[in-house]
Amino acid sequence: MRSLKIYEQGATLIEVLVAILVLSFGMLALAGMMAYSVQLPKFAAYRATAAVLAADHVERIRANASGFAQDFYKETLTYGQTLTPHTPCVYPNCTAQLLAQLDKFESNQAIRAALPQGGMRVTCNGACTSLSGDLWVMWQEPTTFASLGAATSDECPDATVAPTFTPFTAANQPRCLHIKFQL
Repeated sequence: MRSLKIYEQGATLIEVLVAILVLSFGMLALAGMMAYSVQLPKFAAYRATAAVLAADHVERIRANASGFAQDFYKETLTYGQTLTPHTPCVYPNCTAQLLAQLDKFESNQAIRAALPQGGMRVTCNGACTSLSGDLWVMWQEPTTFASLGAATSDECPDATVAPTFTPFTAANQPRCLHIKFQL
C-alpha cells in the first residue's frame, strides 16, 4: 500500500495572528519613541535660548559690577510671578541701583518673551562684594505624554536657601539652567 505524505504548506491562521500581534507591539514602541524624539529638538532650543539669555544678563551685571556688589541684582524668583514695569533711568541721573532695576526688568522681559512662563533667580555667593553669584533661568516646557518628568528636572534652585521662596510643586516644576559667574 502506498503511504500518503501530507506536507504542510503556509501558516495557520493562529500563527499569522500571533505574528501580527508581535509586530503591532513593536510598532507601538517605535511610535512612542518617535513622539519623544520629535520633542527633543524643541527642548534643546529652549535650553540654548536660556543659555543665551543667561549670558546676556551676566554681561549686564558685569557692566554694573558696583551695583552687584551693593546687592541690587539679587532676584528672589520671577518664575510664575507678575513683572512690575520699570521706568528707565536717564543720564545723568542713572545710578547703579536704577541701572540694576532696569537690567533686571529687561532681562525678565526677554526671558518671558522667549521662554514659556520664563523667569530667573540671581543670588550672591556669600557677600555680594565677592563679585560671584549664581543665576538660574527657568521655564515651563509643554506637557505631553512623552515629556521629561519633573523628577528629572535640572539644577533648580533650593527653596530653603536665602532668599527663600515658595517651593515648586510637581504641577509647576520648571526646567532650569544654572550658571555660576564671577565678575
